[in-house]
Amino acid sequence: MSRILLADDSPQALRLAEQILTTQGLEVVSVTDGAVALRRLQDVRPDILITDLYLPTKNGFDLARFMKSQPEHRHIGIIFAAAPADEFNEQDAHNAGADLILRKPFEASALLGGVEKLRQAAAAAGNGKAAPSGPALDRNSIRAAVTLALDSAMPALIEELTERVLLALATRR
Repeated sequence: MSRILLADDSPQALRLAEQILTTQGLEVVSVTDGAVALRRLQDVRPDILITDLYLPTKNGFDLARFMKSQPEHRHIGIIFAAAPADEFNEQDAHNAGADLILRKPFEASALLGGVEKLRQAAAAAGNGKAAPSGPALDRNSIRAAVTLALDSAMPALIEELTERVLLALATRR
């Protein structure tokens, strides 16, 4: 079983990623702060880090640079999770140590595909911690992906519907 350290300060993103990953039999430890993620590296000993780009105290770039500079953490696969509005240079992200970049809200298949890609790369490199492929996506994984998409789109939908209702009410008068 692979162990994943998940670092994101969005409760919705954490909840959805946890559901997607644990449904596939992966062990997930979640934190909401970059400095806490650094402290948890020793006791969690993750195979993969999934980190938001912009966290309190230490950002994803800081985490990746630190991990790739340490022999005991260098083998850990790193996935950057970027919000749609996050502006960054992908080459800088890869130079910092990101193995993969996913845009949020990510689909369950994209997240699981990225995790599997890093697990296979670790196995090929001889790190020995990669587990066999997980089962195919199921109803709960798809539901989790839809939930994340709706959670991130909901504020804009509410605003749009409110404006339309106000406009419709104003034209009735």
